[in-house]
Amino acid sequence: MDSYGRTTLSAVTDELQVEDRGDGVHLLRLHRPEAANALSSARRAALAEAVELLGARADVGALVLTGTGRHFCAGFDLAELGASVEDPVLGMTTWASSDRMHHAVLRSAVPIVCALNGPALAGGFDLATLCDLRVAQPGVWFARPEIEFAVPLFGPLRELVGGALARELCLTARRVELDEALRVGLVNRVADDGGAVDLAIELATAIAARPRADVRALRAKIVAATGLAARPTLAL
Repeated sequence: MDSYGRTTLSAVTDELQVEDRGDGVHLLRLHRPEAANALSSARRAALAEAVELLGARADVGALVLTGTGRHFCAGFDLAELGASVEDPVLGMTTWASSDRMHHAVLRSAVPIVCALNGPALAGGFDLATLCDLRVAQPGVWFARPEIEFAVPLFGPLRELVGGALARELCLTARRVELDEALRVGLVNRVADDGGAVDLAIELATAIAARPRADVRALRAKIVAATGLAARPTLAL
């Protein structure tokens, strides 16, 4: 607890920055730009803990998730993922951290607005689809290249773009440019160049200004409607 009696975030590291933007909005920033903000087990745990603990605080009304540098997120740390194939214990840790992060975002008590500052690939694409809203800026694109070495998440993407397109994107790994992403509902709003975070904070502030109990009840209804909340990562 801090001096105000609020829960603190023990797992947050320099590679996940948390900033109170006021008006009930917190900004979570993936901060590993030298590796395109790739997610290791430790970073997934830090993100999950931040979402869980901030969502439990009555003074928080919405979250914004973004990345640092030229990418939003390139997905899982491939070095760790490769090592987990040879190490069963590491493999268990990898998938346990994946389950925790995916379900923390999917079941968040408060809405999450994703501010896409750059490309979202593989697990980074998945992370964006689990958020409630997605705001992008020029230079953003999406792709699912993990079909080359892993099974992509299907359910969250289907929720956004429908089954036919979700199947195509998962099976072909083709690149989705920003204009198509906006047209098919993968992106909700397009900001000016460099403006995704500001627009996402604007939307999150408007959400946080609504009656908190009603927003949380709606968030729970949205989660229930997807039918995804109880499924492990490998079944999503």
